[in-house]
Amino acid sequence: MSSDVIRTDVPARLDRLPWARWHWMIVVGLGTVWILDGLEVTIVGNLSGRLAEKGSGLDITQSQVTGLGAAMYVLGACIGALFFGWLTDRFGRKKLFMVTLGVYLFGTAMTALSFHAWWFFLFRFVTGAGIGGEYAAINSAIDELIPARYRGRVDIVINGTYWAGAAFGALLTVPILTALPVSWGWRVAFGLGVVLGLVILLVRRHVPESPRWLFIHQRGDEAERLVSDVERTVEREDEVQLEPVDDYMTVRPRRSIGFGRIAGTLVRRYPKRAALGLALFVGQAFLYNAITFGYAQILQTFFKVPPGSTGYYFAVIAVGNLLGPLLLAPLFDSLGRKVMITGTYVLSGVLLLGTALLFDRGALSATTLTACWCAVLFFASAGASSAYLTVSEIFPMETRALAIAFFYAIGTAVGGITGPLLFAGLVGTGKTGDTAVAFAIGAILMIVAGLVEAVLGVKAERKSLESLATPLSAAEAESRPEGAAQATA
Repeated sequence: MSSDVIRTDVPARLDRLPWARWHWMIVVGLGTVWILDGLEVTIVGNLSGRLAEKGSGLDITQSQVTGLGAAMYVLGACIGALFFGWLTDRFGRKKLFMVTLGVYLFGTAMTALSFHAWWFFLFRFVTGAGIGGEYAAINSAIDELIPARYRGRVDIVINGTYWAGAAFGALLTVPILTALPVSWGWRVAFGLGVVLGLVILLVRRHVPESPRWLFIHQRGDEAERLVSDVERTVEREDEVQLEPVDDYMTVRPRRSIGFGRIAGTLVRRYPKRAALGLALFVGQAFLYNAITFGYAQILQTFFKVPPGSTGYYFAVIAVGNLLGPLLLAPLFDSLGRKVMITGTYVLSGVLLLGTALLFDRGALSATTLTACWCAVLFFASAGASSAYLTVSEIFPMETRALAIAFFYAIGTAVGGITGPLLFAGLVGTGKTGDTAVAFAIGAILMIVAGLVEAVLGVKAERKSLESLATPLSAAEAESRPEGAAQATA
């Protein structure tokens, strides 16, 4: 560990920047990866029937695709998030968000070449590992590069663009199911995901390392040069004059921080925040991973919707999901985190309970069920996006990527692995009551998570990351006992 103590104003200078074209480069280069995740999940869900058809090239059933296949994808995402999240905090945001996108591209390309069920499951796992790593690397980088007063809305919208990919994937599967041969149409769908990923990779090359990560890892001069370059670029391109700042923090740079100390920080120093993160992730992960992986199966099982038409229904649902974050995101910075997170979680859970009741009574058609889901997920999608926002801003900087990975992995393991397996079995029985039970479980978990937010939530709106959780490398924090750091609630 270095004995040098430095004073830096880099965080304050980043937070005082006006919204500029430079920030749009960050959003496009990093945020568009969520489109890939939405594309992946939707393609598999909507093509599950086609993959199970004779002549597809795979000896696999629809329940295996939406059950075991979905679980393998999510298991890979959990493991990838933890592994790459740890590497992201250790080696930097930029290195890892390039590596994780490469893993995704490889896994998706190999999925398109599947010749046997085991190959398909294996590379669903690899693809998931890449996406899981992306969640950790990208969310941490975005929050550290975006000014505090815009952080909430930007993070919510970016995570919500998952549903732009979902809508695209849903519409993409329609011609694939209706116009292309069963043997290779689904392969084309996965191949298009690779093409989109390569375009994102080209844009991402220009996204810089996080200056916050640099100065904590003994690269203060590089952080200073990077921020100075950004300031000159913003002043030149946007014709503004930036005011000087007088807000410094003192840090003791390190090359790395041990995994044990990072894990201890999450659990011992911030136990209430850890409980909050788990609650938010379990609620949203079960609802989304359990339901969206099997929505095509619901339409086909209960409403006899042809496989070639399920994409239209899901595209409508995806648009509802996308509109939620787009329209509600500014309120997370104005009304505040606690009000909006509690409201979106509880309201979506209540609406889902109503949908389960109507579905159980046989009162819904494919069209009206789709309308109900649009209403539910308009609020749920904003709430789910806020889970990533929450855990990425309420823990110390050195733990940020691993914190995102930890809560994503645990929450998704509970809701995203058991959910699809349970849900595929319930839908497969052909009984409305069984599927209504799955809806109700997701609804109750969402409501409980919303109530936890109401009690334990952190008012993080428009506040700097360093004021919400003192970095472990801060010289002030090093002089205190571990349990006495600032903002430990």
